[in-house]
Amino acid sequence: MNMPSPLRIAGVQMDVKIGDVAANRAAIVGQMSVAAAEGARLVVFPECALTGYGFESREEALAFAEPIPGPSVQTIESQCAKLGIAAVFGLLERDGDRLFNACVLVGPSGVIGSYRKVHLPFLGVDRFADPGDRPFAIQEYEGLRIGMHICYDGAFPESGRVLSLLGADVLLLPTNWPTHSECAAIHMIACRAMENVVYAMAVNRVGEERGFRFIGRSSIAGPNGEILQSASPDAEEIFYAEIDPARSRQKRLIRVPGKHEVDRIADRRPEFYTELVRPKQPQD
Repeated sequence: MNMPSPLRIAGVQMDVKIGDVAANRAAIVGQMSVAAAEGARLVVFPECALTGYGFESREEALAFAEPIPGPSVQTIESQCAKLGIAAVFGLLERDGDRLFNACVLVGPSGVIGSYRKVHLPFLGVDRFADPGDRPFAIQEYEGLRIGMHICYDGAFPESGRVLSLLGADVLLLPTNWPTHSECAAIHMIACRAMENVVYAMAVNRVGEERGFRFIGRSSIAGPNGEILQSASPDAEEIFYAEIDPARSRQKRLIRVPGKHEVDRIADRRPEFYTELVRPKQPQD
């Protein structure tokens, strides 16, 4: 089987105007052009980049939610087609009377896949959103196997591990990390990359919104956990990295042939992990 070519990926660390979908959408479209001009084939934006995050009620949030596909997805699809690239961005998804914190992967021909946030913290719009109701899944673009999850999902190693077992080359984590999330921003991405032998990328936002300050520090790590690129704690910026699927798919790491070889996937012992899948009890 031919291995897909390396792909240049961009993360757009941006500020977001809560409730101003038109302005946020225009910013996303504009930054896609900037990243494409630098050779990016896939451009990733923060959690709730289209809408903002700090809503104070379900009703307020629903007013800015859209279906997938919907008007904003169609606008970004048009830009993808014009530039010949793909984009991942966060939004609030409306499905009937249900509300999801979601992200969507859009390419030149439309929606490739979407994800609904599974783990919901008691924070911002997640206080009012419905928990994700779909299993983790892999989406593919230009041969790259993409695993999407959102912000708080990254605090649960099971999320990244499941996506990796499904075949992800890269774990994409759009986030809205506020103050008090510095430890996650500094350590989480390198850990998820190293333990799963994949690329891992967090794209956070900056700015202030309804009393919360967002801490930036977006980053992307390679399959051995090294940070390839990172962003500042307070500025809007775009950062880039090359993703080589061959590195993610070579799980056996040979440090000293015959003496020091590591395979964090093959060496798992699932028979000892049953407590991880014990159904949650009412007292838990």
